[in-house]
This record gives sequence, C-alpha cells and structure tokens, in this order.
Amino acid sequence: QVQLVESGGGLVQAGGSLRLSCAASGRTLHIGWFRQAPGKEREFVAAITWSGDATYYADSVKGRFTMSRDNAKNTAYLQMNSLQPEDTAVYYCAANNMWYGTGWSRRHDMDYWGKGTLVNVSL
Repeated sequence: QVQLVESGGGLVQAGGSLRLSCAASGRTLHIGWFRQAPGKEREFVAAITWSGDATYYADSVKGRFTMSRDNAKNTAYLQMNSLQPEDTAVYYCAANNMWYGTGWSRRHDMDYWGKGTLVNVSL
C-alpha cells in the first residue's frame, strides 16, 4: 500500500507562486497531479515518472507549472508560477504503477490518491 500526503496549498495572489509537495510512503511509483475546481470535473495537471526522467503537462499549465521529485525524500513537487484565479482548486496527488504517456490527460484511473490540498488564487 502507498500513502500520499499533499502539502503547500494556501491563499496566493494572482501572478504569485506556490509549491506543492506530495510525500509518499511505500513503493516508488509514477506521480501525477490532478485538480478539481468548484462546480467542475477533476482535470489532469502534470505527471512525472518514478525516476524523474520524463514529465507531462496539461496545456493549461504548460510553461507555468513544473514537476520534480526527490526520491531520497520520497517526495514529488509541483512548482506553480504565474498563478491565475482559474487555477483555484483542490489539488490531488496520485500514484500509479503504469506510465500513461500522453494518456495522462484523459485517464484518471490511478492506483492511489492523496486527500488533496486547497489552492486559492485571488485577484
């Protein structure tokens, strides 16, 4: 069993930056970030392989968000820059044994999920 704990969410002004952390216990797996805004369906944000040698981003965050990981700490990170109000959502960390490649944008079947952390971007 893999347990995931997100942290780093909070209130930030538009144009600012925030870094989310996903601390994992158990096996080292591919990590993805998803988000769900009020009244909207969950959407894919970014993913990184278990080794950190490849990443994939949703078009909406490409160029603004960056994923990384430190396997010595068993933690994955999501650096969010140039935040906009439309980025406001609960952000969920997920772990998966299979790398979906470009399929991350449409596949939400993950082996493990965290409980989420709220990101609120104000004008």
